[in-house]
Amino acid sequence: MVSTVLVPIDDSERSNETLEYALEVHPDATITALHVVDPRKFYSGTGIEGSITTNYEQIQENYEQQARALLAEVEETAAERGAEIETEWVTGAVARSIVDYATDHDVDAIVMGSHGRSGASRILLGSIAETVTRRSPVPVTIVR
Repeated sequence: MVSTVLVPIDDSERSNETLEYALEVHPDATITALHVVDPRKFYSGTGIEGSITTNYEQIQENYEQQARALLAEVEETAAERGAEIETEWVTGAVARSIVDYATDHDVDAIVMGSHGRSGASRILLGSIAETVTRRSPVPVTIVR
């Protein structure tokens, strides 16, 4: 029996569909929506050179504000469906952070979306869903 489910969330439509799927399939489980703030974005937004005036703390704060806003929307979506969920955000490499969270919080299952890339784009861009599936200590359901 699945009593705790982790649902990684980003700002994509697929992510919303994944949350809805988790709420439908696991109505009695404690569902945690997790958003991962990837620190590589702090630097990529400023270009590889960066500058002395670049304020990385402000960039990080902006991403964290976006994470809080996203998770507030997720809570609202769940409430519209009559469900309560927990929300968390962490900073780190996305796939590793998802797996680490599942391990550290004794999650029973992970339900996550996949963007469905194939061929060269999957090889070049990698697949977070694939990496999580390979490294996860618990079952992973991929919603496509």
